[in-house]
Amino acid sequence: MGQGWTRKIRLISGLIVFVFVTTHFLNHSLGNISLAAMEAGRDIFLAVWRNWPATILLYGAMLAHVLMSLLAIWRRRTLRMSWAEGFQVVLALAIPILLPGHILATRGGHEFFGANDSYLYEILSIWVFLPENAWIMGAAVIVVWSHGCIGLHLWLRLRSWYGKARPWLLAAAILLPSLALSGFMGVGKQIALWAQDEEWKREAIASFKLGDSASRLVDFVYGTMDYIVLGTAIVVAGILAGRWARSLWAKRGARVTISYPGGRDTAVEPGVSVLEASRLAGIAHASVCGGRGRCSTCRVRIADGLSDLPAASGDELKVLARVGAPESVRLACQLRPTANVSVVPLLPANVNMQSDELRPNYLQGSEREIAVLFADLRSFTEFSESKLPYDVVFALNQYFRGMGQAVEEAGGHLDKFIGDGVMALFGVRGNMEQGCRQALAAAAGMAAALDHLNHQLRHDLDKPLRMGIGIHAGAAIVGEMGYGAATTITAIGDTVNIASRLETMTKEFSVQAVISALVAERAGADLSAFEIRQVAIRGRTGAMDVHLVPDALALGAPGANQPPRRQRVRVKAPTTS
Repeated sequence: MGQGWTRKIRLISGLIVFVFVTTHFLNHSLGNISLAAMEAGRDIFLAVWRNWPATILLYGAMLAHVLMSLLAIWRRRTLRMSWAEGFQVVLALAIPILLPGHILATRGGHEFFGANDSYLYEILSIWVFLPENAWIMGAAVIVVWSHGCIGLHLWLRLRSWYGKARPWLLAAAILLPSLALSGFMGVGKQIALWAQDEEWKREAIASFKLGDSASRLVDFVYGTMDYIVLGTAIVVAGILAGRWARSLWAKRGARVTISYPGGRDTAVEPGVSVLEASRLAGIAHASVCGGRGRCSTCRVRIADGLSDLPAASGDELKVLARVGAPESVRLACQLRPTANVSVVPLLPANVNMQSDELRPNYLQGSEREIAVLFADLRSFTEFSESKLPYDVVFALNQYFRGMGQAVEEAGGHLDKFIGDGVMALFGVRGNMEQGCRQALAAAAGMAAALDHLNHQLRHDLDKPLRMGIGIHAGAAIVGEMGYGAATTITAIGDTVNIASRLETMTKEFSVQAVISALVAERAGADLSAFEIRQVAIRGRTGAMDVHLVPDALALGAPGANQPPRRQRVRVKAPTTS
């Protein structure tokens, strides 16, 4: 059975058991009302769960969950795991010690000894006859619930909606077992008081319908529990011993060398995943989902040996396609090399789920066709020299706010503020055509924002603030660049340099925007109303056509940023500058 199916069976079986536990705890919670409410809820609970189809489903899910979990531990090449996974395993090992007594005394007592395992039967047994077992029941509730909640968290944390729902789910996860325990304890105290009446206690015991079988039931429960605990210990010890023997045997066979950046190598047996190899060698490697092939954070670029690797499975290809990974990128948790390979992890080892969705692969560095916009305030130095620092900061913040909102509303990415200038990228997540249209819309929005700012500051300005905008499109290298907190998504390359130089040309031509003809063409925008020039760009061979736009507000006029009917651009005959 493949690991994918193992995980699916373990997940589905775990969900079935979790639903059972949830309904059981809801039933316990009715004890905060009364014992009668608990018994009434129990009738509904038994109607759902105590029939042969539901019994086969529930106990089959329990068995499948245990077997798949043991199989997963056996298949792991290393027991190094996150604290959440490790704590979940510890809780799982505690369940066979804490829970079987409850199951054997209730369902076992009902099936094998004809006991009426009502809430009165269960609570009287614990609170009156075996009070030392009360803490075991409380611990079982916490352990089972915590084990299930951790499993749900590890499964759901990659869902886009989970970040918003997490506080509510956490509140429910704390509230339900608390209500279950308080209901159980509240009714238990009441029953302990009632049990002081010997006649009441005799009638209660008679309602259990055990007769002379009570002592045999006790022997059955404790005897079976001993076998369960012993069997669990033997199975776990057997798996650990088998893993140790397998490791010794593997060291005698063929080895595969996996090379990492910095000259670090590790030799493992064929079939070990790259992620497992990293953990065995103590090499920090990102893996938000714990190696389940779902999050893509463990992905690596194959620097050498790509042609000798086994093909990616369908599930791995889906994840890689989701993040737009090239052919040279694989998931470390799914890649099991059979020959020497050199890999480069693409994400830092401490990556986490800071956002609703994982960052796409292209942010690790890729060449993309985008539109780039530069904007810069004119003569702001003169303004700042005649104003108090507070006034300067206030005016700049208002300017940055207006520019940033214009970029975001157009669908662009605000790259950075450079002094009193702005750099923005468009089409990073889409294509160049979309990016060019967004850049033109952003330019119009920025011009409108500057007009609004001039109106706000009209009493403080000797003359209105002016700015220049340059827009160009083409290929650029896009990725997260920087160090530490200064890491941002940015772009470098000839396209960026040209856009910056077009912005500078707004001074020479005394216009608000200089836009390359390529931007207008790819946007499908009709900019024929604006003068077109051929300009020389330093460092670039040959001249390029640009549109001179006196007022960028005109770019937001009807038709200016929309494709003409024939999707063509009408331009004037070019003149040399």
